[in-house]
Amino acid sequence: MKSLPAAIVALGVVVLVILSQSIYMVHQVEQVLIVQWGRPDRSVTTPGLHLKIPLYEQVLIFEKRLLAFDQEPQEVLSSDKKNLKVDSYARWRIKDPLKFYQTVRTEVGATSRLNDIIYSNLREILGQYSMLEIVSGSRTDLMSKIRDLANKQAVKMGVEVVDVRIKRTDLPAENSKAVYRRMQTERERQAKQYRAQGDEQAAKIRASADAERAIVLASADRDAQKLRGEGEGEATAIYANAFQKDPRFYFFNRSMEAYRKSFMNSDTTMVLDPKGGFFKHFHWEAGQQLR
Repeated sequence: MKSLPAAIVALGVVVLVILSQSIYMVHQVEQVLIVQWGRPDRSVTTPGLHLKIPLYEQVLIFEKRLLAFDQEPQEVLSSDKKNLKVDSYARWRIKDPLKFYQTVRTEVGATSRLNDIIYSNLREILGQYSMLEIVSGSRTDLMSKIRDLANKQAVKMGVEVVDVRIKRTDLPAENSKAVYRRMQTERERQAKQYRAQGDEQAAKIRASADAERAIVLASADRDAQKLRGEGEGEATAIYANAFQKDPRFYFFNRSMEAYRKSFMNSDTTMVLDPKGGFFKHFHWEAGQQLR
C-alpha cells in the first residue's frame, strides 16, 4: 500500500515531464520552425501555446522583428570613372523560416550572404550614375532600385530586404586632393569670368555716366552764357542810363572802379605820373570843380 502513492507520484512526474516537452510557446516577436530529427518539417508563426512530439520534434526559434546590419565601407566606381567609398546599412526580416533554415541556417550566415548581395547591387546601380548624381542627386530612387534587386536574390533565402540606405559617400584619400584642385580651378575660372563681366558692366555704366555728365555740363554752360549775356546786356543798359542822367558821376564811378582793380591787384606794378590824368581825382582843391 505504501508503494502505491510513490508510484502515483512517479507517474505524475513523468506526465509533467512529457507535458513540458510537448508544449512550447511562440511569442509575438518570434516565429518557430519544427525540425524532426534534423529534417525541417513546418513553420509556426501564430503566437500562443502549441504542441509537439517530445524528443522527436525540436523547436528552432527565429526573430520576427526587423533586423539590421551595418555594412563595411566599400569602394564603388561611378559612371564617370570616379572611385567612391560608400558606407551603407540595411534592414531585413526573416520571411520564411523554412527556407531560411535550409539555406543560411543562422542570422550570421544570412548577414554574410546579404552583405555580398547588397554590395554587388550597389556596384551595379551606382555604376550607372555619375559622382555628382550619387552625391547630390535623389538617393531615394537609387536606394529603391538597390533594395528591389536585393529582394529578388534574398527571397530565395526566405529573407525580405525592407530598406537599404547610404550613410556616407566619400572619395578615397588619394583622389581627394585631385578633386579639390579641380574644384578650385573651376571656381577660379568662374571668378575670373564674373570679374570680367563686372568690369564690362562697370565700363558701360562709367561711359554712360560720362556722356550724361558731358551733356549736363554743356547744357549748363550754354545756360550760363545765355544768362551772362543777358546780365551784361542789362548792365550795359544800366550804365548807359546812368551816363545819360549824370555824366560826371558816371566818369567818377568808372575812375573809382579803375582804382579798385589796379590797387587791389598786388601782382601788378605800375609806373605812372602822379600828376597825370589817371590821378586827377587825387588833386582836389577847395573850390575846384570836378571836370
